Amino acid sequence: MNESLIVVGVVTVIVVVLLIKTAIIVPQRSEYVVERLGKYSKSIGAGFHILIPFFDKVSYRRSLKEEVMEIPSLDCITSDNVSVSLDGVLYIQVIDSKLSAYGIDNYRVAASQLAQTSLRSVIGKIELDRTFEERESLNQQVVAAIDEAAQNWGIKVLRYEIKDISPPKTVMEAMEKQMKAEREKRAAIATSEGDRQSRINRAEGLKKEAIQVSEGEKQKRINEAEGQAKEIELVALATADGIKKVAESLSLTGGETAANLRVAEKYIAEFGKLAKENNTMIIPANMGDISAMVATVMSVLGHAKQGSETKSA
Repeated sequence: MNESLIVVGVVTVIVVVLLIKTAIIVPQRSEYVVERLGKYSKSIGAGFHILIPFFDKVSYRRSLKEEVMEIPSLDCITSDNVSVSLDGVLYIQVIDSKLSAYGIDNYRVAASQLAQTSLRSVIGKIELDRTFEERESLNQQVVAAIDEAAQNWGIKVLRYEIKDISPPKTVMEAMEKQMKAEREKRAAIATSEGDRQSRINRAEGLKKEAIQVSEGEKQKRINEAEGQAKEIELVALATADGIKKVAESLSLTGGETAANLRVAEKYIAEFGKLAKENNTMIIPANMGDISAMVATVMSVLGHAKQGSETKSA
């Protein structure tokens, strides 16, 4: 009885050990490569699997998730013979666990080395200044080079990103001076353009101002000329009207006598003013003019008196 219990216990232990050794649980997004007697048998996905004891063996475990690999810094020579240090990050994914196991010994090391050599090759084709401008293009070229070779490895290269580009210190100083000179050049150009535009604007303003002033002066002169013409016209009309009325008055009875009297009075009055306003007595060169004027005045007065007596009678 005791011997049978011992046998049962031993068999149970053996069965448990065999189950532990042959029962496999594959995690999600993973694949295991199973070999049977040293040869590839199958690739098992996520879930619970039972292997044949002593025949089947899990030789490779592959994750199907996206993997991130740090690419160490390496020195590259640009086409203009400048040494730069670059490092980056590579993103890969296993898409065929069998090829990743049997296509290459270590796909991670292979991808890292190929990324470095590909980057050194593409950097050697461009100048230093373009390495900063064409970073995206460099990343795409590295991905294309690695992905072409990795097809036999059962992996897919998703992307490559350059983390840092470090030129020598002397080159950095020269680039800083160049950028400073370029900024100063752009600032000087902007200043000159602003000054040029300012001068153009001022010239346009002065031109418009001169045009406005000349138009105003022109209108002023036109207005003044029209005013003077109107004034002359009015004076001429008034003079003509006065002459007409004088002529009409002279044609009336006693008109000529009145005119002569008026002239004589004005002559005597003006002569008297000259005598009062000057210390020197002014005597006409021809004294007969005075007597003639007086005689004329007296004659006019006499005629005027006779005329008035005739009218009163």
